Amino acid sequence: MAGRTVVVTGASAGLGAEAVRQLAGLGARIIALGRSPLKTAAVAAETGATPVVADFARLADVRCAAAEVAALCPRIDVLVNNAGGLFPHRVVTEDGNELTFQVNHLAPFLLTSLLLPRLRDTPGSRVIVTSSFMNLEGRIDLAGLEADPGCVDRRYRPFVSYSTSKLANILFVKELARRGYPDGPTATAVHPGVVLSSFGRDSWFVRTFYRRPLKVFGARSSASGALPLVELATRADPQALNGTFRMRFHQGERFFTARQANDPGLARGLWDYSLERVGLPA
Repeated sequence: MAGRTVVVTGASAGLGAEAVRQLAGLGARIIALGRSPLKTAAVAAETGATPVVADFARLADVRCAAAEVAALCPRIDVLVNNAGGLFPHRVVTEDGNELTFQVNHLAPFLLTSLLLPRLRDTPGSRVIVTSSFMNLEGRIDLAGLEADPGCVDRRYRPFVSYSTSKLANILFVKELARRGYPDGPTATAVHPGVVLSSFGRDSWFVRTFYRRPLKVFGARSSASGALPLVELATRADPQALNGTFRMRFHQGERFFTARQANDPGLARGLWDYSLERVGLPA
């Protein structure tokens, strides 16, 4: 990876921080984008990365971060959209969006859109999005998204919101690939596995899953979880996986994507909806 520039979001801890360590170890120049100034700075100091701070709960932060990254990077070879979260209660951001859907989909959509000029100017560039097999439980109704992607029968369900955002990640990847920019970027979504990190620490379900003995059988270390991200960032033939969903190192399209993930009309509709929500022109 010497001579290549990689931007990693969610880089202040867990999976993102480990991806920074592994990619820096391969010689890449890293932009570590994280929410916590102190943690992001610590990861950067450890790895030689350049820290950029942004809270994806504020789209203004995303715009500032994109401008900072663009100023730092005349080229971007890899953008790893890894930042995400699962929040136990319904919160509406200052931008008017449900928090989980904004952090997991709208913010990375905005960041990628703003960095597209750099990605398109870098031959062989690629966008990698951390999604989840939980997309199987998601459902996107474009008319209902603005009301609340996490509400079912007027009750907020955190895992519905999370799963819907992970389905949106896959639709985003497919539509980005369909648009077919000649020199890139390619786009791939990946489920890295259930990773032992601070993710979802406010959710009783996630905390229970991470306790022994369940974590012995079901969860991976951050180092193990980062391996699929690093593999996608370094593989020689990204075009072969353009517009696809991976279950770690294997194809996940057939058994691990919701039916809606293969609806091109929905993917285009979600793209247009997302442009409107983040304030970008169609």
